[in-house]
Amino acid sequence: MAIIELLSGSPAFYFSVAGLLGLTVGSFLNVVIHRLPVMMEREWRAHCAELTENNTPSPNTEEKLTLSAPRSRCPHCGHSITILENIPVLSYLWLRGRCSSCSKKISIRYPLIEFITALLSIVVAWHFGFTWPALAALFFTWALIALTMIDFDHQLLPDNITLPFLWLGLALSLWSVFVDSPTAIIGAIAGYLSLWIVYWAFKLITGKEGMGYGDFKLLALLGAWMGWQMLPVIILLSSAVGAVVGITLILLRGRNRNIPIPFGPYLATAGWIALLWGHDINNAYLRFSGLQ
Repeated sequence: MAIIELLSGSPAFYFSVAGLLGLTVGSFLNVVIHRLPVMMEREWRAHCAELTENNTPSPNTEEKLTLSAPRSRCPHCGHSITILENIPVLSYLWLRGRCSSCSKKISIRYPLIEFITALLSIVVAWHFGFTWPALAALFFTWALIALTMIDFDHQLLPDNITLPFLWLGLALSLWSVFVDSPTAIIGAIAGYLSLWIVYWAFKLITGKEGMGYGDFKLLALLGAWMGWQMLPVIILLSSAVGAVVGITLILLRGRNRNIPIPFGPYLATAGWIALLWGHDINNAYLRFSGLQ
């Protein structure tokens, strides 16, 4: 009770706890981002092996991989990361961005994800205060960070993340944490169908696939959390950011226009912005257009 009173009565302490929690979760998200796609690929290969004609299981020589085992290690020399070497951000600075065993460089991406997770967690805590919506929004934020990076790396939005959080959004609507149940249900349906229709229209016209089914599920997730009214804002924001980034990559890096660019990170970014400031954006648009 004393801790709860301190969190609710001291904004500085509350934000500090949110930041430290974000750093810790960010370290775990690095594991999820790296391992979950590998775990899924192994599962797919195992299912394919079961469907072969002889149905004879092949000997599995790969090390068992889960989100908790084995311990994190250096990708270059296999050195197991100790507890002191696994302190978010600080260990990277202490080691000067290098493995303590082989001195090979450690990607700066790891501390960046930890720092960004902490920063966004503090923003969520500041925006919602010490409330139940803040707790829900923190989990929402962490899920979007994982989905963003996995889609960026593998052009994949795992059902292991999107579907549980879609259901969580619908469950939260029972208590109207963000929106009521009818709004959330319509949002989930409209979110999925809107991109599904665009996908098939594009495929019929061009013969190509413009996006994956994971994008449909992600927008359904966002619709479940924020309701159908936020879908136009999310789609417009994600499309604008995606177009700017895509054109920039083509112009500055000479990226091949035929190489697909994952849309999930832009949806996730727009969804996070909409959760915090979507109503303000909608109201500003209505005032600007003279509709309010």
